[in-house]
Amino acid sequence: MNKSRLEAFSDGVLAIIITIMVLELRVPEESTWSALRDVAPTFLTYLLSFVYVGIYWNNHHHMLQLASKVNGAVLWANLHLLFWLSLLPFATSWMDETGFDPVPTAVYGFDLLFAAVAYFLLQRTLIRRQGSDGPLARAIGTRDWKGRLSPVLYLAGIAASFWQPYVGVGLYSAAALIWLVPDRRVERFVAEHGTSGR
Repeated sequence: MNKSRLEAFSDGVLAIIITIMVLELRVPEESTWSALRDVAPTFLTYLLSFVYVGIYWNNHHHMLQLASKVNGAVLWANLHLLFWLSLLPFATSWMDETGFDPVPTAVYGFDLLFAAVAYFLLQRTLIRRQGSDGPLARAIGTRDWKGRLSPVLYLAGIAASFWQPYVGVGLYSAAALIWLVPDRRVERFVAEHGTSGR
């Protein structure tokens, strides 16, 4: 199967996720700096979630550059990723509206963790579709320090959320910071070999 429909559908879902999140932003009722300061936590939670959606969109795009065809398993793995990402507006809103209470902050971390697991499964499914000598497997290689560190930060953030939720949010933010630069392994591979991997 051609990958273009998968890419178009994924782009559409991610655009809807961002739209839902931005609609959760409330305009201050007063035209003062203090009123704007009062909505700053809401904006910052939106910013963190927006960055995460951007990270997934960026890396999803890079990964699919090296996929020429997809199959049913890839489609389901992609839907699995989109499911967890589609819960991000809910988790973001709940964490913000409760003032970063422990359970909502931990749930936000669980959503990030499950999205990371789903991304890893999608990557493995694509590699299995291409074979171990396919372009994606060759580009990814065995070194994936970001992919290994992120779940550790999410788990630490989830645990910290029950002790001090702001520490949990700090750990989630740290994980986002390490992913701000997209996966360069794919970029380097494409620059050297093209998307066909030759």
